[in-house]
Amino acid sequence: MKSNVGGIDRILRIVIGLVLIGLTLNGNIGVWGWLGVVPLLTGAIGWCPPYAIFGFSTCSMKK
Repeated sequence: MKSNVGGIDRILRIVIGLVLIGLTLNGNIGVWGWLGVVPLLTGAIGWCPPYAIFGFSTCSMKK
């Protein structure tokens, strides 16, 4: 499983995931906020299944 999620993309995924989960725990948004687990996990492991399916990558190119 080759990494296909780059630095800024990873940070944004983790932050968005944590914000959604935090808002859910505070009761500000409904149960759908638990979907924040998906970007949190993809950011943490650095691999996104849809990126792999479509051949997309935000990782910097290595020379």
